[in-house]
Amino acid sequence: MHERLPRRAPHAETARPLVAVPAVVAELLAAADVRINGDRPWDIQVRNPRLFDRVLRDWSLGFGESYVDGDWDCEQLDALFTRLLRTDIESRAVGWGRVRLLAENLRHRFFNLQSRRRAFQVGEQHYDAGNDLFEAMLDSRMVYSCGYWQNAQDLEQAQFDKLDMICRKLQLRRGESLLDIGCGWGGLAQFAAQYYGVAVTGVTVSKEQLALAQQRCHGLPVALKLMDYRELQGQFDKIVSVGMFEHVGAKNYATYFATAERLLAPEGLFLLHTIGLNEASRSTDRWIDKYVFSNGKLPSPAEISAAVESHFLIEDWHNFGSDYDRTLMAWYQKFQQAWPALSPHYSPRFYRMWQYYLLCCAGFFRARQGQLWQLVLTHRHRTEVYRSVRPASPS
Repeated sequence: MHERLPRRAPHAETARPLVAVPAVVAELLAAADVRINGDRPWDIQVRNPRLFDRVLRDWSLGFGESYVDGDWDCEQLDALFTRLLRTDIESRAVGWGRVRLLAENLRHRFFNLQSRRRAFQVGEQHYDAGNDLFEAMLDSRMVYSCGYWQNAQDLEQAQFDKLDMICRKLQLRRGESLLDIGCGWGGLAQFAAQYYGVAVTGVTVSKEQLALAQQRCHGLPVALKLMDYRELQGQFDKIVSVGMFEHVGAKNYATYFATAERLLAPEGLFLLHTIGLNEASRSTDRWIDKYVFSNGKLPSPAEISAAVESHFLIEDWHNFGSDYDRTLMAWYQKFQQAWPALSPHYSPRFYRMWQYYLLCCAGFFRARQGQLWQLVLTHRHRTEVYRSVRPASPS
């Protein structure tokens, strides 16, 4: 199920070099059954011993930057991160690494990192990285969120099944209006318009996403806009938001749900699809924040519940986080296969950065720190009874 990194060619020397490993690092790695210069796929191969100073100084940021810079390698990064994260290694930071982690916690506590002024930064940093990259890595509809693998054998089917499940959970009916908050490359908007006959309004903060989404949805009753969700007006029969809530931030949860409450028709349904954490965290991984999803913040169940309760009823809460591991490994396999064609347009450092991103995230979900939730929300005075939707298992 899980793809392994290709084995590297053996070095000329047969003996593995001896490396002086700081005691605190050795202890942390031993708890995860990880060795320095060991011979197992998840062991760390040190190319430059400055790695240890960088980790002790900057913790996860130093670990990731050291990998991108070639200070260390690992045959199977996803397995390495699964082992490290199962030991809750982030909570065991020491020295300057712990100081910097505390500083990051304070940054999230005192500053609104997802304000209107900052809303478009993640689009510019990540989603505008290059449509060719995402076209090569994703399924044909370019759905950049967790697939649903219960009955699927490949990425294409997993994403089709996920989109269809969303539409059925929303009970979409021909002629209804659907608002897609964070529409990405338009995969869900296109699917809902084609298969369920609804008129879709979608918003994104990425110029590159918008341009391609408009091409893909041409000729359909789909209107897509470059817009922050807080600027939306009107009323919609149904609302959906897939993979966007991770960019809202706890300081804006009340505004987000109040906005959705204002936009949703009295008898409407709102489906929220988001990554979450098994327990609340005051900050975001510093490497992910710097290189992948700037200003992001993953919610916990308690944070969502507290933010929702004054605006909506929770009709359904569906967790299929284990499917994100398989989705990420499928993306990684397609990225690897496409790299020879992509490499003239991206640097070797980008390759290592993107590889690290996909595989550390796979380990994050495999370790069960990461969850994937779909919530169905309604106004409290909605009169129609809601019945939860789950695809049937194969016979």
